[in-house]
Amino acid sequence: MEEKSNWEMGNIEERKPHAVFTPYPLQGHINPLFKLAKLLHLRGFHITFVHTEYNHKRYLKSRGPNAFDGLPDFRFETIPDGLPPLDDDANGDVSQDIPSLSDSIRKNFLQPFCNLLTRLNHSATAGLIPPVTCLVTDCFMNFPIQAAQEFSVPVLIFSPVGAGAFASFIHFATLFDRGIIPLKDESYLTNGYLDTKVDCIPGLQNFRLKDLPSFIITTDPNDFMLEYFLEVAKRIPRDSAIVLNTFDELERDALNSLSSVFPSLYAVGPFPSFLDQSPHLASLGSNLWKEDPKCLEWLESQEPRSVVYVNFGSITVMTSEQLLEFAWGLAHSKKPFLWIIRPDLVIGGSVILSSEFVNETKDRSLIASWCPQEQVLNHPSVGGFLTHCGWNSTTESVCAGVPMLCWPFFADQPTNRRYICNEWEIGVEIDNNVKRDEIEKLINELMVGEKGKKMRQKAMELKKRADEETRPGGSSYMNLDKLINMLLN
Repeated sequence: MEEKSNWEMGNIEERKPHAVFTPYPLQGHINPLFKLAKLLHLRGFHITFVHTEYNHKRYLKSRGPNAFDGLPDFRFETIPDGLPPLDDDANGDVSQDIPSLSDSIRKNFLQPFCNLLTRLNHSATAGLIPPVTCLVTDCFMNFPIQAAQEFSVPVLIFSPVGAGAFASFIHFATLFDRGIIPLKDESYLTNGYLDTKVDCIPGLQNFRLKDLPSFIITTDPNDFMLEYFLEVAKRIPRDSAIVLNTFDELERDALNSLSSVFPSLYAVGPFPSFLDQSPHLASLGSNLWKEDPKCLEWLESQEPRSVVYVNFGSITVMTSEQLLEFAWGLAHSKKPFLWIIRPDLVIGGSVILSSEFVNETKDRSLIASWCPQEQVLNHPSVGGFLTHCGWNSTTESVCAGVPMLCWPFFADQPTNRRYICNEWEIGVEIDNNVKRDEIEKLINELMVGEKGKKMRQKAMELKKRADEETRPGGSSYMNLDKLINMLLN
C-alpha cells in the first residue's frame, strides 16, 4: 500500500475530533469515564484524559512506567489537585478525603485546567495534535463547564452514577426547599423518619428517604457535601448533553423523568457490554491499585459458580468488628471465597485476621489487595458477589449475570441497593449492623438456595438485555451513534 505523505497524515489528524476527559479524581469516577473515552476513541476521536498529579503517580505505580507507550492519539495530561501531600504519598495506596478534594475542586482546579487547554491549543496550532473539539466532564464538577464557556467549546456532562441516583441528586434542592432535609435532629435517624416515601422525585416510585444518596442524611443545614451537591446541580445547564452508563430496561422511569429536564439525554450503557464486543485498548486499564494476577489463576482451580466474590470498592471503610463479622460469616458458610481487602479498608488501622480464621479457610479462600474485577465477575467459577453496590460494580455484575449480596456504604450506593433488591430482584440486602450468622445464612441462600436460583435467572435475563441493547439495533447502540453525531456536528 502506498505510504501517505506527512502532509496528508497531518490533514487526517487535524480532522479528527478531540475530546478532553476530566473525571472527578476518585477510582470509581475514573473507571466509567475511561470506558467512555475508549468508546469514543474506537469511533475515531483523539483523546486527552486528565488525571490529578497524585492519581497520575498512583497510576504509574500500579500500571508500570510504560503504561502510556505507543498511544499517540490517547494521551494523558495532569493538573495539580491543590491539596497538601499525603503522608502516604510515596506509598500511594489511599484515596483522598472526599470533602477536602471537593473543596479543592471548587477553589483550585479551574485555572490549571484552563492553562492545560491553552497548552493543548498551542500544540494544535503547531500541528502536533488535533484542535480540542469538546470537553467531557464528570457531572460532580463545575470547573470544566466554566472552562468550556471561556474557550467556546461544547461540554458533554457524564454521570458516573445511575439515572435514579442522578435524578435524586438534581432534586436535592426540592427536598431542601420542602423542609424534608436536613433532618430535624439525631432522633430522626432511628425513629422511622428515613422510611418516609419520597414523592417529589419524578421517576422514583416507592423510594424511601433511606434509598436516596446518603449525602441528604444529615442534621446540619450547612453540611459541606450537601452544599457542594446543591451548588453543582444548580450549575448544570438544562440544555447540556448528559450521558449515563445505563440502559432503558434498567432504569426506564428515571430516564423518562430526566429526559423532561434534560432534552439531550443519552443512555449509552452498560459500558462493559459495549467493550466486551470489541476489546478496544484492552491493555490500557484505569486501576490506581495494582491488580493481583493470582486472583484469576486461583479461580481456575474452583468449581463452576461455587465462589463468593467479595469486594467493597475503592472507598468503603469499616470497623475491625465489622470486618470480623464478615470474615466469620464467610468462614461458617463453608463456601470458597475471593476477598479483596484494600490496605485502607479498616478505619484507623490495619487489617488483622486471626490465625484461627486463616487456618479454617486457607484451603478454600484467596485474599488479595485488588483485582481485575470484570474478569473476575465473568469467570465461570464466580456464583455470587458481596458488594458495596457502587454503580460500576452494579453494572459490571449485571453484565456478568451474577446476583448480589448488598451492603451499601454511602453516596449513591443505597439507591443502587434499592434497584438491585427491589426493582430488579437480583440481590438481597445485608443489615447495616452486620452479623456473622446473617452473612452465613445469606451466602447459603444466594449460592445454593431457591431464592438464589431465581435471582441468578433474573440476573442472566438482565445480562441478555444488556448485550442486546449495546449491539447494532439496540437502544444504547443507537444512542451512542446519536451522541457521536451530535459531537461531530
